[in-house]
Amino acid sequence: MEHSTFEEQDPKPVPERAGKSWTAELWDWVKTIVVAFVVMMLLNLFVFNLSMVKGQSMQPTLVESDRLFVNKMVYHFGEPARSDVIVLRDPSEGSGKKDFLVKRIVGLPGDTIQVKGHHLYVNGVQQAESYTDIEVQDPEFGPVTLAADHFFVMGDNRHEGKSKDSRVFGSITSSEIVGKAEFIFWPFSEMKKL
Repeated sequence: MEHSTFEEQDPKPVPERAGKSWTAELWDWVKTIVVAFVVMMLLNLFVFNLSMVKGQSMQPTLVESDRLFVNKMVYHFGEPARSDVIVLRDPSEGSGKKDFLVKRIVGLPGDTIQVKGHHLYVNGVQQAESYTDIEVQDPEFGPVTLAADHFFVMGDNRHEGKSKDSRVFGSITSSEIVGKAEFIFWPFSEMKKL
């Protein structure tokens, strides 16, 4: 009968754990988060903004709590155009002043704007406004002729008293425009280009 002998072997040394210590790993995460935060803040400051609609002034196009992607760069390369939906700093004064408003550009520099017979007229031509669901219910307005670098904005909600716009605070200048609202990104069911 053969006997096998087993030699005792020295246990293999356990390799040191590859990688970094937990403090170095944590420091890497902190640096990554800080860089991502700074990049997002710079993009938000100069390139785009994500805004939420508050109020009814842009119904039926926009409703309360719609989330908008706002392009802040577009007007550095071109001029605001008629029918653009924009975000602007509220130029009004008083207790009802908000930080920002969402409105539609209906008049460009040099245009003559008038509301009569429940319709919007630009340069004497009645406008076909497919984005509204009712004629203008507010009192008649104008005519007013816009100076250079002045824009006339209105909300799409034409029910009486539902939109604080250029009929209340006057025309706006390009310096008051924050950016162009490009599309609704939330809720997904309402996602669309504006």
